[in-house]
Amino acid sequence: MISKDELFIVLKKMILSASGWRGVFADEEESKSEKISEAHNVICACAAFVFADYLKRKRSDAAPIVLLGSDTRPTGKEIAGAMIPVLLSCGCKIEYAGVTAAPEIMAWAKSINGANAGFIYISASHNPIGHNGIKFGLTDGGVLSAEESAKLIAAFHNFLEKEDSLKEIEKFSSAVRMKQREEILADEKFNKAFAKKAYYDFCEYVTWGGNIGVCAAVKEGLEKKPLGVVCDFNGSARTVSIDRDFFSSLGVKFESVNDKPGQIAHRIVPEGESLVPCCKLLEDAHKRDSSFVLGYAPDCDGDRGNLVIWDDSAGKARALEAQEVFALACAAEFSQLVWTGEFVPGILTRAENGKPVKAAVAVNDPTSMRIDRIAKAFGISVFRAEVGEANVVSLSRKLREEGYIVRILGEGSAGGNITHPSAVRDPLHTVMAIVKMLSICPAGEKSSFYRIWSEYLKLPEKDADNFTLADIIAGLPPFVTTAAYNKDAIMQIKTRDHAELKDKYQRIFLREWEEQKELLKERYGICSWEAIAYNGTAERRGLTRFGEAGKGGLKVLFFDSEGAETAYIWMRGSNTEPVFRIMADVSGNDTNAERFLIDWQRNMIMEADE
Repeated sequence: MISKDELFIVLKKMILSASGWRGVFADEEESKSEKISEAHNVICACAAFVFADYLKRKRSDAAPIVLLGSDTRPTGKEIAGAMIPVLLSCGCKIEYAGVTAAPEIMAWAKSINGANAGFIYISASHNPIGHNGIKFGLTDGGVLSAEESAKLIAAFHNFLEKEDSLKEIEKFSSAVRMKQREEILADEKFNKAFAKKAYYDFCEYVTWGGNIGVCAAVKEGLEKKPLGVVCDFNGSARTVSIDRDFFSSLGVKFESVNDKPGQIAHRIVPEGESLVPCCKLLEDAHKRDSSFVLGYAPDCDGDRGNLVIWDDSAGKARALEAQEVFALACAAEFSQLVWTGEFVPGILTRAENGKPVKAAVAVNDPTSMRIDRIAKAFGISVFRAEVGEANVVSLSRKLREEGYIVRILGEGSAGGNITHPSAVRDPLHTVMAIVKMLSICPAGEKSSFYRIWSEYLKLPEKDADNFTLADIIAGLPPFVTTAAYNKDAIMQIKTRDHAELKDKYQRIFLREWEEQKELLKERYGICSWEAIAYNGTAERRGLTRFGEAGKGGLKVLFFDSEGAETAYIWMRGSNTEPVFRIMADVSGNDTNAERFLIDWQRNMIMEADE
């Protein structure tokens, strides 16, 4: 049996957060080995034990139901195999669905709301193939909130500190007969069918917002103006999900590559070079059929997907930046709110409780300020949370409790979006936002989404029936933003205490500001600044001590001579990777301004880290 010292050496290399419990489970980062170490086996077993206990403590009147699934990483099956005996020994009913996309298992969990149930999803999202991890959630359609996740992590550490914890886990693991394990695995196809059905039904509701008129308008528009979509699945969990069926049901043409589970052909994160195969696929499809104008590439668990488009002006396909993708999704979903009459800026409508209807969008702290410009045009408020999908989802729930309509939310820095009532990013919802924008045509008193978008953004009017995706993108407010996976956005730092690092950074920034403020004013129109901290769902403006941001996000927001927000620099240590992330966001098209700010930010942090 492994010793605790050996176990803690492995555990120290893992990152446990609300975004997942992640580490390198294979023998190395890029390994395709299916084997996990004895230490990882025990860690997975212990994780299963504390989650089962967590469910039983939440509700003791019924045996917990645990939905179990994984992405297509080779180590997924061994991780599931380590967890199943412990869950059974703890009295849980396990429903195993094998390879399942993250939004799929969460929709499946949501479909059994009211039961004493939760899910365990085995995935490391966009990390390299040798990585893996575990996500936990209940039946509200998302992962555990940051607060609940912290409780589970604390329970995990407390259990491991017990003197006999490893013997207890060994007893649970060996108490289950092989036949019982095989029975769980034998139900995979049956459970997978339930998961897909729940996901398909949920996607329909999310896409149309419960309004069948939107669905009818899309189908009518697609008959007049056919549309084709391509996908580079890259062997992800979406290869065995609902994508093909969903698009085909609407009449959207669909083609794909790398569409066998586990057929991971290139880097998993759907950014930069990883989008090149999708661009080529779209170009080939467009040559054969000009209606193919859109493509997407998901990450391994299929909860994130960035877009490629056919660009008429360039005569080729090109990848969109993650921030552009989120902005386009917001443009479409804001337009849908107006189209359905659920929220109309400037017209006082009241909810059933008699209070005025108000709308908001919840985003993470490094989401580009172009969202603020778009939202302002629609009369929609913007609220920010710290990086982490759980934080943004929690913020949106809080806003709804305060009476806001929150149709869309997400992390612009990572691309994709979350469309209510979903609580997880989903490339289907992202693609369908664009499909709605492209296909809904004016009819009777109803305008098109594109006409609504043009009207509120005060864009030059074009023929409502003769516009392209490039025209929609051209209407986005111009911003230059550091891409999250750009090499300049990622740093390695030595300082473990991030509050201490930010205090040192503050002293350097104040010195640098005095030295650089005239140049910043003359060259980039930056005249003043404000420090903002983001921790969980809380935003604290006017920060006087930068270190108060702790391990959360720290943003220095810049203003022009009229007090308008014009740029920012930002920093935060990742909770899912051993890296420190930085970013700059600048209004306009001046790439030199973004370059100056990101280099300035990097140099100040390097000095603070000495």
